[in-house]
Amino acid sequence: MKENRQSPILESDFQIKFNQWAIKNDRKLFLGFLIISVLFSFLSFNARISEAHDDALYLEGGWRYVNEFPNYFYTQNAPLYVMFLGGMIKVFGFKLILFKIASLFFNLTGLALFYKAFKGRLPAMVFLPVVLFQAINYLVMYYASMTFTEAFYFCLQGFFFYRAMKIIDLTATEVPNLRTQWQNWLWLGLSMFLMSTAKSAAIVVLPAIVLYFALNRQYKAIGFSLGAYMVFKVVYEALVRIVWGTQNQFAGQGKILLQKDPYDISQGNETAGGFVTRLIENTNLSLSKRFYQLLGFMDEGSLETNWFLTLLTLGLALFGFWVALKSKNKLLILAALFAGSQLALSYIILQVRWDQPRITLVCMPVVLFLMLYGLYKLTSKGGFGQMAFVVIILLISGSVLGSTFSRSMKNLPIVKKNMKGDKYFGYTPDWQNFLRCSEWCADNLGATDLVASRKAPMSFVYGKGKKFFPIYSVIKKDSVTNQSHPDSALAFFKKNNVTHIMMGHLRLNPGEQANGFINTIHNILFPIARQYPEKLELVHVESMSGFMVDPSLVNNPAQLIVQSGQFEECYVFKINY
Repeated sequence: MKENRQSPILESDFQIKFNQWAIKNDRKLFLGFLIISVLFSFLSFNARISEAHDDALYLEGGWRYVNEFPNYFYTQNAPLYVMFLGGMIKVFGFKLILFKIASLFFNLTGLALFYKAFKGRLPAMVFLPVVLFQAINYLVMYYASMTFTEAFYFCLQGFFFYRAMKIIDLTATEVPNLRTQWQNWLWLGLSMFLMSTAKSAAIVVLPAIVLYFALNRQYKAIGFSLGAYMVFKVVYEALVRIVWGTQNQFAGQGKILLQKDPYDISQGNETAGGFVTRLIENTNLSLSKRFYQLLGFMDEGSLETNWFLTLLTLGLALFGFWVALKSKNKLLILAALFAGSQLALSYIILQVRWDQPRITLVCMPVVLFLMLYGLYKLTSKGGFGQMAFVVIILLISGSVLGSTFSRSMKNLPIVKKNMKGDKYFGYTPDWQNFLRCSEWCADNLGATDLVASRKAPMSFVYGKGKKFFPIYSVIKKDSVTNQSHPDSALAFFKKNNVTHIMMGHLRLNPGEQANGFINTIHNILFPIARQYPEKLELVHVESMSGFMVDPSLVNNPAQLIVQSGQFEECYVFKINY
């Protein structure tokens, strides 16, 4: 481990000795983190698709790039990862396990780059616990074997930190000079371009890099870094327009993010005050709930928030940033500007109902660096404070290790069954019925039959690549009943060539059967069934329990919809226009 190249903070004898030990054992530590990450990656391996469905959305997008080229361009969010999946599908075919192995590779590569970028830039007692978090955190491990964007993004983020480190070292000894340094600047530009094309919120890397160089009064470096980014951005945008026409990665998601409710356009767009409220509420959710869930200190199903924890976390992170400024720890300053900007943008633009841990996860390592760096400064004189700091990092490390180990042991029997061919084992009955029903549609309906599904991308994956029509909210909603207007809904389906519709009974909370279910399709079908019962023909019921429909309800779809879900069964109706 290299010596710290930043202006050092005063350290106690114990801290100095620990840093020296870490430097001496750098290679062993690096290999140790990689090995333990590989071990937990396999123990935590998930051979299934997530109930969150975004991973299936990316897979479906990749398949459509290949099979609908050039008439399809992914705009739900940043397209780079979906393009990559499309490339894999083109070369290898649709191989789910292969995609997951690629995700494992990205996660490990991201860990290695993260380690190489920050080693020697921070005290070992700050650096090593955060690397351990990155190496084995239960959610990092989960995404490592899934086809979400997180593992891919961790790799690109690690690449950015690594190239930024190279530039920081270069500009510390030389005046920015494009003629002799152009390769280094191009690498930095490429890393920024890749990140911002893989995650829309990462576009803040541009103002972050500008602010960083402005703080250091390196104005040429601002021009070089932005120019290097534009080299790749201009080429990319030109290719997109040549191949796909006018497209924008912000177009699809931008309209939804502006809405007050992402699933109900009738509520209108958000106000300026509403975005401020989003920032406040998302900050509280993430820094008092998700942050401590990710550390293993809070149950992941907890809904509790605490403003004291939010202010404590934010205060420690800001104090750490001040210490970084005082000690001129340049890489940490840049990382903090980038992570802080990314979190702020995410908290402003995302609706509060989209409360997800992965929003905070990608910035967790940098936030942890800041918090521990500040505490390290406070306890550098030794004595009780230093002992308290050691206890804190041991508690964090032990909690992260314990939470990941317990989840891995629970996952092991599931992945064994999945790898032996039982692809539905591990899902709750509602999901098993829904996914088996999707497979039934692929096996028993015609190629031209189009089935509407509440989770169309998941139906696509388990329906062997059959295209399903997505339904994410109640269509043609009546403002009085909050259900669909039957004539308008039928006209909508007919216009989009929908021939069938799946009605599952998917739990709102996967762990609690009695805590409600997703009733979007029910609210669309019930008004149709009540007014035009002859237009809905029951063609299949999927139920693991062997449930049989009461014959008297076959021709009474309205009553069937009301009474459905006792065994979380899934129905397929044919629409007779």
